[in-house]
Amino acid sequence: MTDTNTTDTATPLSFTTEDARWVAVCTKDSAAEGNFWFAVTTTGVYCRPTCRSRQPLRQNVRFFDSPATAEAAGFRPCKRCQPHQPEPYIEGEHVQAIEQACALIRNSESAPTLATLAATVGMSPYHFQRIFKARLGVTPKQYAMTLRRQRAAEMLPEADSVTAAIFDAGYNNGGHFYSESNDTIGMTPTTYRRGAAGETIRLGVAECYLGWVLVAATPRGLCAIDLGDDPHALEAGLRSRFPKAEIARDASLAAWMQQVVRFLDAPESGLRLPLDIQGTAFQQRVWAALREIPAGSTLSYTEVAERIGAPSAVRAVAAACAANKLAVAIPCHRVVRQNGELSGYRWGIERKRRLLARERQK
Repeated sequence: MTDTNTTDTATPLSFTTEDARWVAVCTKDSAAEGNFWFAVTTTGVYCRPTCRSRQPLRQNVRFFDSPATAEAAGFRPCKRCQPHQPEPYIEGEHVQAIEQACALIRNSESAPTLATLAATVGMSPYHFQRIFKARLGVTPKQYAMTLRRQRAAEMLPEADSVTAAIFDAGYNNGGHFYSESNDTIGMTPTTYRRGAAGETIRLGVAECYLGWVLVAATPRGLCAIDLGDDPHALEAGLRSRFPKAEIARDASLAAWMQQVVRFLDAPESGLRLPLDIQGTAFQQRVWAALREIPAGSTLSYTEVAERIGAPSAVRAVAAACAANKLAVAIPCHRVVRQNGELSGYRWGIERKRRLLARERQK
């Protein structure tokens, strides 16, 4: 797999004349998305060129270069295609197309090109990439790179060599893997493959109002804050992740432990400790947004997706929350369903409920 197989660039077609724009409206040409908007004088509504509403008469149609100019002319946005939203309009058929493209990427030995993916699902490359990124929060190329890194990380512990894992995962240039891997797995590939052999991880366990909390740190900062009912099970879980690391309880971590316990009791005070955050670029965008949610407040998964500029990537946001390994420091417990109800939580739904109740009492 080479990084040049899938590109992040796509050139929109030209829709500069009214005749070309009218043809695009009649054919609901997806390539016209983002190039212009049209309004219907008899309804007072403006739409995207791909809107599925009933086709208007040509004499009742006006064209605009932006939603702002359409609204300045007195037209209101269509409730169906939501032309004022910055991201593309995503219908059920688009979701199916994206799922089909994701399956193709997952099942291919090398990353399909953007043109190949778009042709497979029957879209222009420009429109397909916009729809894909709006839904998942990443481009097709970034999605393929993430899958490739995950495959390599999964293969490393059992592979005959680091080189074998790299090439089996789809890389044909080891340099690309080494440049990508440290942000994802938090250590060198050789160290990770060896069960974190040579990596030093200090840990401490303490009681708190949520049961027990395990705090683990690498030389770079906190790499885990785990909550549970059994301190021995928490430690065993950390050791199973890194079976060959030098993991030991360390009295010198006591000061950090105390800060974490105090932080759990009073999260509004903040946690001023370095974090060793490991994740994909998209996960880190989500986690950064979570850390901006004030204690005592909540956001829905949809609202988090909107904050990171990917309003259709709701499922991907939920997956990033589930992948968080730093309880409360990255406050995924402050993300709830659209109706305000609590959803799943890595450390148990009841702990999520208690965390939120405590924060709201402060």
